[in-house]
Amino acid sequence: MLKATLKSVLARKLRLVLSGLAVVLGVMFVSGSFVLTDTLDRSFKDLFATVYSEVDVEVAVKPKVDQGDPEAARAGTLTADDVKAVEAVAGVRTAVGDVIGSARPIGENGKVLTTSGAPRVGTAWRDGGQEELREGHAPARDDEVAISAYLAKTGGFTVGEQISVLTLEPKRTFTVAGIFGYPGNRDSLGGELTTAFTQPAAQQLLLAAPGAYSGITVRADEGVSQAVLRDRVQAALGDAYQVKTGEQLAKESADEIGEGLAFFNYVLLGFAGIALFVGIFIILNTFSIIVAQRTRELALLRAMGASRKQMIASVVLEAVVIGLVASVVGLAAGIGVGALLATLFSTFGGGSLQLAGIAVPSSAIISSFAVGIVVTVLAALLPALRASRIAPVAALREAATPDRPLTRLTVAGGVLSLAGGGMLGLGFADGTLWLIMTGLLVAFVGVALLTPLISRPVVSVIGKLLAWSMPGTLGRRNSARNPRRTAITAAALMVGIALITGVSVVLTSATTSITKVADTQIKADLIVSGESVNGESSGGFTADRLDRVLATPGVESAFGWYNDGVLVDGQQKFATVVTDVPAMARVFGLSATGGTIADLEDGQIAVDEPMATALNLRQGSTATVQTTKGEQRTYTVAFVLAKSRVLNEAVFLPESVVDEFALAQINTAFVKADPGVDAAEVRKAVEPVFADNPEVSVQDLSSYARQQASQLDTVLLMIQILLALAILIAVLGVINTLALSVIERTRELGLLRAIGMRRAQVMRMITVESVVISVFGALLGLVVGVALGVAAVRALTDMGITDLGIPWAQLGSYLLIAAGVGVVAAILPAIRAARLNVLQAISYE
Repeated sequence: MLKATLKSVLARKLRLVLSGLAVVLGVMFVSGSFVLTDTLDRSFKDLFATVYSEVDVEVAVKPKVDQGDPEAARAGTLTADDVKAVEAVAGVRTAVGDVIGSARPIGENGKVLTTSGAPRVGTAWRDGGQEELREGHAPARDDEVAISAYLAKTGGFTVGEQISVLTLEPKRTFTVAGIFGYPGNRDSLGGELTTAFTQPAAQQLLLAAPGAYSGITVRADEGVSQAVLRDRVQAALGDAYQVKTGEQLAKESADEIGEGLAFFNYVLLGFAGIALFVGIFIILNTFSIIVAQRTRELALLRAMGASRKQMIASVVLEAVVIGLVASVVGLAAGIGVGALLATLFSTFGGGSLQLAGIAVPSSAIISSFAVGIVVTVLAALLPALRASRIAPVAALREAATPDRPLTRLTVAGGVLSLAGGGMLGLGFADGTLWLIMTGLLVAFVGVALLTPLISRPVVSVIGKLLAWSMPGTLGRRNSARNPRRTAITAAALMVGIALITGVSVVLTSATTSITKVADTQIKADLIVSGESVNGESSGGFTADRLDRVLATPGVESAFGWYNDGVLVDGQQKFATVVTDVPAMARVFGLSATGGTIADLEDGQIAVDEPMATALNLRQGSTATVQTTKGEQRTYTVAFVLAKSRVLNEAVFLPESVVDEFALAQINTAFVKADPGVDAAEVRKAVEPVFADNPEVSVQDLSSYARQQASQLDTVLLMIQILLALAILIAVLGVINTLALSVIERTRELGLLRAIGMRRAQVMRMITVESVVISVFGALLGLVVGVALGVAAVRALTDMGITDLGIPWAQLGSYLLIAAGVGVVAAILPAIRAARLNVLQAISYE
């Protein structure tokens, strides 16, 4: 039996390739994910080891509110006295004050230069650091800067030219005095844009505090370890300071990146899981067809004495061989894909992230073989059991694939669909991810089992649209001839289409909700906002700019807000300071359930109903608040705002605490025009107020809503790209099914050719069959996806997605794409069918 099985596999190489291709792609996705994230993780560890190689100990003001980002705005600044105190500690060789902040250079086109994720850094130039001057000289005057080679290349700057930079102050123009690089001929350390000022200029522009420092870099005497020096400095300065070793800082930074990469890896593995789930349908269908084609062969083996266990073992062994070969090929392809993606990541990051050597982690190898073999064997179990039930007498029949009742299949599908729906409902209600994922899996299996019941009537209806000729009629009938086979092939395509459709419905509903809130609840005519790039605290403006807006002719009222993270009764929350609370209430249509809406006085706080419930607060109760730079204080709740669609879990503080925020700049302002005044004219009058800050835009309400909603389009595009692999595997499934079906129907096709059917008509018949199956799978996916999307929207009501939106145009495009996919999938099987030798086909066994 072993020899017979191996010979059977080797004798049908096309079947081996078609069966294994789906597994190859899934394994490639899995192993590629591990190789990519492992390479990037080690590369970032090397990067941070380099960044902190000149640091033995670093001193900073201890954060009072953990923002979850070690590079976030500091809790305060250090002074020259702090530097002297550190210098006096035993074992300190040097102690140098650092000035680091956000500096966003402006390109020649007047727009702010951006990166692919790396920060835009401003610093004070100091001799003896890692920076190596390549051209010019260090900045000597406050109107001079030195810039990194990567910034020079990105913006096209040369020594002696002018460069404009945004900092905590409005746009300032400097002369490029020098261009510097880093050891190893690097243009940057990791794709960041760096601008170095003189120390006085940096202290004013980056910290808004002349004579202050953001941190102190300490080098140890020979023989003094980093840990020992850290403890000595901590003891000398006290608990108000944060003292860390260079090794500690490198590890923390690398760990933070590692957490992000781990999440990214989970996302990739999730999509790989979807692709493999789709692959199971393909392999199941392939083995089912193979078993049907080999009925006489398997029956002869049974007649010759092979037991049922041997029959099962034969099919399972074939699956193991296919899984093993696919795992090896998929692992090799995954290593290549992972290396390619890592290189692309480095390239799009400016080419400055030096990649660690490509390595294959054990997790990639183990997961590749485990997933590849397990998935293949699992998919082959049902066909194996079916093969074991073939009676020896079947060897005497011309065909042994009669239709079987669908009762048990339908009942099982109904039970699983209900179970999956229930799990999804519970998962959406509780926000439990594993329950949602399990529910999706069970629901998809249930729908797949129900599909044969509806395949014949639905396929017949779809086919009639294409049955305008004899080949079209035959193609329609062929696609409806075996409902199980058609259903499994269509179900593979259904999974990918359903997920994309579900996400599209959720994101369209989010866009609809944003637009409706803007149209019905926000009564502002203009919105002034700063852009946020890579999470940097930039794009804000000072209160004097808002005063100028208020003084602009045609402006009835305007208010702005500041935002920052705070601790309220020990819980981390997002706080807002509003310049004119009554104006905000009028623009947003807010009301109070307790107290009267008014500007907050010192010592007062306001919350909305969701936040009051979360913190157990009411009008007149007290809460402790810790801001980023201030001391912990107790506030009294002045009023509680009624729940609205504009605010969600809001905390409002008085304007007197703005200087205690990490960044004392307004990030958004809402402007109301005088009655009867054209908002477009007011916009023209307001725009010059921010002419020197290209990060700030003045938009009407509809434009602002579109800008916010457009961010969701990027999310949809990314999901579509990641799910494309699952759809590609489904397309391979259609090709696989048609190719094996052509082999199975060789004699039939020969007879059709013998009675006069032309090659073009054969190709048209196969194409119609392919298009019908693809469109059927797409229709299934659209129905299931819309149902999933509607359920998700209902569950996300508390998160602000309150209005259902169906992207009809997108759904129509998915259907058209499915039809196109059917045409493409039919090309190879149709050519093979058309090229069959008529005489050989008629005599085919």
